[in-house]
Amino acid sequence: MKAAGAVVRAADIEAERTETGATIRLLLNTGGGGAGLVRTMVDVPASGEFVGTAGAGGELWFVVWGAAELKMDGEQGPELSQDRGLLMPPGVAYQVTVGSAEPLRLDVVRLPSAISEPASTPDNAAVPRSPRTADLADCDVETTGDRKFRVLFGPGRGCEVATQFVGEIPPGRAPEHSHPYDEVVMILAGVGVAHVGGAEHALAPGTCLHLPPGLLHCLENTGSHSLRVLGVFHPADSPAAKLPSHG
Repeated sequence: MKAAGAVVRAADIEAERTETGATIRLLLNTGGGGAGLVRTMVDVPASGEFVGTAGAGGELWFVVWGAAELKMDGEQGPELSQDRGLLMPPGVAYQVTVGSAEPLRLDVVRLPSAISEPASTPDNAAVPRSPRTADLADCDVETTGDRKFRVLFGPGRGCEVATQFVGEIPPGRAPEHSHPYDEVVMILAGVGVAHVGGAEHALAPGTCLHLPPGLLHCLENTGSHSLRVLGVFHPADSPAAKLPSHG
């Protein structure tokens, strides 16, 4: 029996406020025991901080808006800026400090621990502890049908176990389809309707979807501008990969 997936709105999720001023919303958890993708939305106010430790499988971050300073294990890390993706190493301690100008919003997807890359070597030799970064503007534009996407991380792009991408869906509706991977999607901009498993769900910024392997779906853009989506899925593949239609 195929999983039914889920559709949630960030505004409907109760936020946990940390002592450092950040708010965290757990949006989706696709599997228990560390076996699935876990998506959270992190908002850090101006002059606030966000501290924590990356999961055992590592994490894929995306800066939705804002800018901040990042330290990892006490060392200076890369700057956080809008439309930047980061692959955080497993188990690294991080500290995100936001300046006084504007707040920060982070999309954080914890990767399954079952697919983590080795975190140490037998002799405990040094392992890269700095994140890999990818800026959306530097990523190649790829197309599938009339839809465009840019892959920040994936096979051959710094991450062999999962894919992170931003897609642009023009006004209109494509045929329903399914993918061979487990995917979490968040709407960044635009409006539309998600046709998922025979049901319809309104789409707006902050709407998140879980699309398990084999689940028929279609994201329809009902607006006059592009529907912009942020997706993460595993196992890693191309966002254009689809399962054969049997209908």
